[in-house]
Amino acid sequence: MHSDTPHLLPRYIRLRDAPFYLGMDRHRFDELVRPHLTEINISKQAIAFDRLEIEAWADYYKSRSGRPAQLKRYKLWDENERPVSTNVGTVGTLTKRSSECAFAKALAQVTSKKRKNT
Repeated sequence: MHSDTPHLLPRYIRLRDAPFYLGMDRHRFDELVRPHLTEINISKQAIAFDRLEIEAWADYYKSRSGRPAQLKRYKLWDENERPVSTNVGTVGTLTKRSSECAFAKALAQVTSKKRKNT
C-alpha cells in the first residue's frame, strides 16, 4: 500500500473489534448494541457486523441519550426550570397546625403506655 493512498475503514467489523470501535467493553456491547445488529458469518468461527449499521445505532443512541456539551454562557436543553406548584407545602411544615399543648399531650400518651404481652 502506498503512503499516498488514503486509509479506508472496513465495511465489516469483526465481533472482537466492534466494542472497541464504539469505545465500550464487550459486555456492554453484547447488552446494548448486539441485539440491534445483523450478524454476518464471515467464516465458520468469525462473526462480523456492518460498520454502517453500527454507526446508525450509535447515531440513534446519541440522539436518545446524549446531551450537548456544557457551555457556561448557554443554558442546557435539559436544565429547564420547572414551575413551582402552589399545592406543594414547604418541607418540614405541617399542613394542619397543631398546638404545642396537643402535641405534648399526644407524645405523653404514646410514651407512657406499657406494652401488652401478646
